[in-house]
Amino acid sequence: MIRTLLTSAALLAAAPAFAQSVTPATPAAPAAPATGAVQDSATGATAATPATPATPASPATADTATTAAAQPAGASDIAKIVDSEFPTYDADKSGQLSKPEFSKWLVALKEQEMKATGKQMPAAEVTAWADGAFTTADADKNATITKAELTTYLGG
Repeated sequence: MIRTLLTSAALLAAAPAFAQSVTPATPAAPAAPATGAVQDSATGATAATPATPATPASPATADTATTAAAQPAGASDIAKIVDSEFPTYDADKSGQLSKPEFSKWLVALKEQEMKATGKQMPAAEVTAWADGAFTTADADKNATITKAELTTYLGG
């Protein structure tokens, strides 16, 4: 549920970026065959002017446009949210969230979600949900959650 909330928030924040259109790199138009003639001054012979090959679009330009359009914004947005909100809930400034710190954050998010949706959930159920989320997010099972663990949990 929290993943859905944060992912939705990240997508809302990224919507303007998704709305932008990326103009693909257009290759240069092929050169038309030369119609002019050149006269050799030594022999007096006339020869067609050789056509110069068209310069193709720079692969770096095309790749950059394609890469920018193809990269998902969700993961970086989740990392930004975690970076900005983590210090607020890391009360002891240890760089890790204990179970009570993590639960406080999730309960606050759940309350925001319940306000927004109008759906209510009993406090005991919210606490049980936060406890389960802590167990799942604590990947290394050391009873604390780092920014990396939280970002992975919310993004996964």
